[in-house]
This record gives sequence, structure tokens and C-alpha cells, in this order.
Amino acid sequence: MKSRQPIDNFPTAENTTISKRQLAVYLIPVIGFFPSLWTLYRRQGSREQLAMSRLSITLALAWLLGYFLLTTGAATTDFFTLRLLILNSFFTSGYFLVSVWLILRLLQGKSNRLPGLSNFAERVLGKYLS
Repeated sequence: MKSRQPIDNFPTAENTTISKRQLAVYLIPVIGFFPSLWTLYRRQGSREQLAMSRLSITLALAWLLGYFLLTTGAATTDFFTLRLLILNSFFTSGYFLVSVWLILRLLQGKSNRLPGLSNFAERVLGKYLS
């Protein structure tokens, strides 16, 4: 009697866990930018991996742009220095909290889309990196 071998097309619990782990790595603040970029550069991965990579890169680049703009503004002005640095810390904390929130939603099996930002990531990064 032949033994049955699993078919690779059907997701198993092990494949789903690995996929969730990999998607969670993409969402780690700052660090997840690099595996996300690598996934998009190779153009390999599932549809969900590519979408999560685009979202991760968009979040990281938006944070980096905001961080540098607020830091530059704080360095060039005398009156708003403290206010811009406080705003910068709130902006950075927000980036980290959104990333952790997305990781938790991923582990719960809920949607990982952010209104507006996910669509922007799909349109802009989808055009240039996929």
C-alpha cells in the first residue's frame, strides 16, 4: 500500500506558522525593512508576503522621512526645538506601536491592512518594486 505524501499546494499548520513568522519579521520596526526589501528585490514570495513587504517598507520610509524632517527642524530653529523633539518622539513611538499592533493582528489572523497606507504602498511600491 502506498503511503500518502502531502501535497505542497495545500497549506499545512506548519507552513502557516512559518508564513506568519516570516510576515511578523517583515513588520519588526526598522529591522524588518531589510528582509522586506530583499523579498521585493527578488520578486519571490506569496502574494501576502509581497503585500506585507510593501507595507513594511512604506511604514519604514515614512517614519524615516518624518524623523529626519523633525530632527532637521529642531536643529535649525530656536523657538520650536523642544516641541519638534517631543513631536519626533511621539512620531517614533507611533511607528513602533503601529508595527506591534500589526504583528498582533497578524498573529490573531485578522486583516493586516492600514486604510490609505496599504493602498498607497500597493500603488507606488507595486509599480516600482514588483
